[in-house]
Amino acid sequence: MSDRPRLALVVWSVLVSQVFLYPGLAETVAALGGGSGILAGTWFLVAEFGAFVVCASLWGVLSDTLGTRTPLVVAGAAGGAASYLTVALAPGIGLGFGAVLVLRAVGGAFTIGAFSLSITMLMDLSGGHGRNMGAAGTAIGVGAAFGSVVGGRLAAVDPLAPLYGGAVLLGGSALLAATVPDRSPGDGLPVDTLVDRVRTRPHLLVPFAFGYIDRLTAGFFALTGVAYFRDTFGIDAAQAGVTLALFFVPFAAVQYPAGSLSDRIGRYLPVVAGSVLYGVAIIAVVLAPGYLLAAGLMVVVGVCGAFVSPATMALVTDIVPPTERGAAMGGFNVFGSLGMLSGFLVGGIVTDQYGYVTAFLTAGGLEIAIALVAAGAVRRLAGGRPERGRTHSKEG
Repeated sequence: MSDRPRLALVVWSVLVSQVFLYPGLAETVAALGGGSGILAGTWFLVAEFGAFVVCASLWGVLSDTLGTRTPLVVAGAAGGAASYLTVALAPGIGLGFGAVLVLRAVGGAFTIGAFSLSITMLMDLSGGHGRNMGAAGTAIGVGAAFGSVVGGRLAAVDPLAPLYGGAVLLGGSALLAATVPDRSPGDGLPVDTLVDRVRTRPHLLVPFAFGYIDRLTAGFFALTGVAYFRDTFGIDAAQAGVTLALFFVPFAAVQYPAGSLSDRIGRYLPVVAGSVLYGVAIIAVVLAPGYLLAAGLMVVVGVCGAFVSPATMALVTDIVPPTERGAAMGGFNVFGSLGMLSGFLVGGIVTDQYGYVTAFLTAGGLEIAIALVAAGAVRRLAGGRPERGRTHSKEG
């Protein structure tokens, strides 16, 4: 197996471990002592993603400074596995929900290292930035699809089973990552030089902003979308997982060809037009009068989102030289994690105060707004020209 599929499997494993928890989140949180209600699940997810926000850029800076990535990916995955296992054991050893939230934060600090740097290692490969980010996006989408279906089944058997499953997958991803050669370019950069270079590239804020909103919608569907389908249509955790997969399967299937397409036609249309259609589709879900139509629209949401994600990540790769990719992708994941965090909070709080329709209008409206506001900036940055896949390293 070559490096690209091995790294994609690492990304896949990290995503599956997270998504395992979403379909049966209410039951899992209750079993851990968090009580019922959407806000208890909100804080459970926020604890992990808060750590993602704080630590994503730190892993990237550390990677670029040391000039190595593989050992850090292994450490991040192993630490995440230990955290998931400890959370699963928490009720049996007398730990309360407050301690569980602390463990979730510790686990998030490790897991984001494995996730962010495995994507960075994909960026280090040859073959076209869009193609490499398409592989990452496919791994994310397939992982989310698999995790939503299997996680729902696991939660139906035992509310703590998704945590044990996540621990096993993260442990396996640590072993797999250890087999991938380290192709970090150069011998590393001094931290102060690296941070200064990132700070002097304000145009990175454009893909970062899109990454923020895109992840906000992902966080929204992980918490509020699942709760909406369960509350409105009376489905159980297993069926909620299948419904969530209706989004993630096309999201996964279209990512790789969409990333390759953006190498040929440029990033502008996939990012801007894709974002507008994505936002419209999100709003359409909550306006659908019945389950079958709403579930069918989840497929449309997935297809639209698949055009945005790899092109946005590839835009980051287009902007920075190889020696700064770790910090750049770390920054992208900081904004992305902030987006997931915001998606949990916006979805949970707006739903609690104003209901599901307002929450869906907010999430979809933000996706449309970022496309309209930043369209000119994306056009200038992408220039309407395809990225030709020039890189400075080779895949073994």
